[in-house]
Amino acid sequence: MRAREPEGSGRVERDGIGVHWERWGDGEPTLLLLPTWSIVPSRHWKLQIPYLARHHRTVTFDGRGSGRSDRPIGADHYTLEQFTADALAVLDASDTGRAVLCGLSCANLWGIQLAADHPDRVCGLVAIAPSVPLVPGHPERGVYPFDEPVEATEGWAKYNAGYWQREYRDFLEYFAGRMFTEPHSTKQIEDFVDWGLEIGPSRLADTDRALTACGRESFVAVCERVRCPVLVIHGDEDAIRPHAAGAALAAVTGGSLVTVEGGGHGPPMRDPVFVNRLIEEFAQMIHPTAQTRTWVRAARRPKRALYLSSPIGLGHALRDVAIAAELRRHHPDLQIDWLAQHPVTEVLAGRGENVHPASAWLANESAHFTDECDEHDLHAFQAIRRMDEILVNNFMVFNDVVTEGHYDLVVADEAWDVDYFLHENPELKHFQFAWMTDFVGWLPMPDGGAEETALTADYNAEMIEQRARYRRLRDRSIFVGDPDDIVPDAFGPDLPGIREWTEDNFEFSGYVTGFEPADMADREALRAELGYRPDERVCVVTVGGSGVGGDLLRRVIEAVPATRRIVDDVRFVVVAGPRIDPRTLPRRKGVSYHRYVPQLYRHLAACDLAVVQGGLTTCMELTANRRPFVYVPLRHHFEQNFHVHHRLQRYRAGRRVDYDEAVDPDGLAKVISDEIGRAVDYLPVDTAGAARAAASIAELV
Repeated sequence: MRAREPEGSGRVERDGIGVHWERWGDGEPTLLLLPTWSIVPSRHWKLQIPYLARHHRTVTFDGRGSGRSDRPIGADHYTLEQFTADALAVLDASDTGRAVLCGLSCANLWGIQLAADHPDRVCGLVAIAPSVPLVPGHPERGVYPFDEPVEATEGWAKYNAGYWQREYRDFLEYFAGRMFTEPHSTKQIEDFVDWGLEIGPSRLADTDRALTACGRESFVAVCERVRCPVLVIHGDEDAIRPHAAGAALAAVTGGSLVTVEGGGHGPPMRDPVFVNRLIEEFAQMIHPTAQTRTWVRAARRPKRALYLSSPIGLGHALRDVAIAAELRRHHPDLQIDWLAQHPVTEVLAGRGENVHPASAWLANESAHFTDECDEHDLHAFQAIRRMDEILVNNFMVFNDVVTEGHYDLVVADEAWDVDYFLHENPELKHFQFAWMTDFVGWLPMPDGGAEETALTADYNAEMIEQRARYRRLRDRSIFVGDPDDIVPDAFGPDLPGIREWTEDNFEFSGYVTGFEPADMADREALRAELGYRPDERVCVVTVGGSGVGGDLLRRVIEAVPATRRIVDDVRFVVVAGPRIDPRTLPRRKGVSYHRYVPQLYRHLAACDLAVVQGGLTTCMELTANRRPFVYVPLRHHFEQNFHVHHRLQRYRAGRRVDYDEAVDPDGLAKVISDEIGRAVDYLPVDTAGAARAAASIAELV
């Protein structure tokens, strides 16, 4: 799922070669994000487009040889002149008069040429890691010829046309590793390799032969003809093109140079927040916009908090509303705004909470997870990795909100984007920050093998390093639960134990139910209020708010006839959630269908059995209300399979059934009949979690 879909697109042809372009947003100046070397398509700008398009008209196009553009044969189709002419044609086709050009690496060859030859069409140039022939390249890159056989197969010997034909993926993996020299760049490398496989070795070789034709002396003369403002961004640990190349470009064009200390060749992908802000500042300099601002003196500012509640389902909303209510007990004058997405906004609307209007700019994380799911199978860790452009977009929205508003406090309940990018950009933190989570540690699924074990360990190691370096960023780290709820695993090979590290770095609130089970102790009265007869057995089937549970609902519905043959007078109440249309589900006698049920926990307290996914909130609501339940974890969902399962075992709560075991309607009916109305011996759930968490957070205001 893309964080933002284009509002316009087209295809422009030159000499029979088609080039695909896309357009987003409004606002001046227009930004033309240029294609780089055809080893990657324009998707390499995915972390920039959603943010920039909120402020500017933004245009991209796939360079010939990549993406949805044509792949002509022969080096003469991939020269600097061809790419420059393509860029000019896209400006015309997209009705763009003038634009700020943004280019990464080789893109700056045609960006500079276009700025020099058509100064009336270019009002500024942002050159990132420019691969321009102004200074000698890295010496190790010039050792081996490209078009002659080479016996060596290590290092830059892989940059060879013959080797590409034999071991293309190996070359891509090596080149990507040299492009992203920063630690913990696994996702950037993975994207780069996947994109590189699309063009193939033969066409990529054509592009390389064409690009080597750019000479230093002639290019210096081109640079000297550039008259528009220029901003150069270059990492000082760039292993593809030396930092001196960027410095030379800034010098010859009279531009500004921003050095990324410790940065490699892909700042837009590796440091997107920093790059996005630089591009926006540059665009504002090119085309200042009139603004009316109000500055409120510190003594006159009301107490304000911005609350972020994880939008992947409805699990966090109830507990966050409860914590917010407790916060107001400590600070009755505290104004709380919510930066939230559907389906959380449904809960907030029902409680009369104020949703910040900037929430409309958030890309929906729950929708992304729905797209990632396949028949009760959701690889949660990989889904989170693949939502990188959504996380960057949502952090940029958050940063705009806290920059423009005067917030004393930010409360983030598993807002992973905010916590991660604040640690990557600590200078952006100018508020008290409370972080909450109910699990710690990415865990590999068994069938992921050594590769997934290494990936999860790398993500865990990065988090541990961030926390060790910037402990000041979180003013509170609250684990929603108790130490015994933490899995007994390690973060990875040679990394600390998860429980040991969490106890050293978090305080514990206990679980937050969001309601008081004692208020529903009179089940007979509650059932009467909800419309359930005393003599009927009620089975509630619910899969939360993320929209990934449709397959489980269908399996339980298919088991209804077999269940009714075993259990007399059983009534099934199917709650599809706000993202699943109940009309898409099979119709069965004895089943009532609902979409979104406010205060669903009351129905769970009244039921004789619940069949649910393995989500923590619903399972703990049932545990707190001491009701029997069957939970079916999503396949490959590490949190449900490990973290939640461990916690439920600790409480002696629920019966786990894996999805593959629930395939037979008769077998599932037997499980339901065995569990419905069963007496339970769960451990009690402490209900003071919301008050405990709020008391700690309130000290920050």
